[in-house]
Amino acid sequence: MGKLLFLYKFLTSPRSVGSITPSSRFLAHAMVKPIDFSKTKAIAELGAGTGIFTKHLHQYRKNDCKVVVFERDDQLRHRLEATYPELHYHNNAADIHQVMHALNIEGFDYILSGLPFANFSQELRDKIMDGVEKSLKPDGLFIAFQYSHQMKRQLAERFEQIHIDFVPLNIPPAFVYRCKKQAAASGRRERQAY
Repeated sequence: MGKLLFLYKFLTSPRSVGSITPSSRFLAHAMVKPIDFSKTKAIAELGAGTGIFTKHLHQYRKNDCKVVVFERDDQLRHRLEATYPELHYHNNAADIHQVMHALNIEGFDYILSGLPFANFSQELRDKIMDGVEKSLKPDGLFIAFQYSHQMKRQLAERFEQIHIDFVPLNIPPAFVYRCKKQAAASGRRERQAY
């Protein structure tokens, strides 16, 4: 059912969905692997779609960990709300910083993104990334998958370290960016991209 719904959403709104099929379990594993669930207090997911990553966040989170899910498509978001009612849901990823404060979250340990940034205007990319950067805790991770290196330069301008993993067993194959926010007291260090 999830694959058919995803295909329908892609066919009716390809610029918003970005792919013809949901992410594979291999990509889901690569996205959640860096998360230390034992210490995590707050996670945000941007562009949840049919909930491939949401399922893992719900399954592995501790009871005191808040998970905030952003999904613009009403049908997909309501479907996730019915499946995982313990999580928090909002429709606009650009509002992440305001939502964080409204939920009394000091900062996110991790922000995961499945947003198709390549389909967005530069203005919208900047707005979302400004919110991500402000909302991450020092040393927090922004973990995003993309189908190209188009966002590499923009991410390198914002984050202290970027590690890129390639996931070939996905349709289409994907790159997973793990971007570390600079610790507040560490001073400006040379940024690294791997």
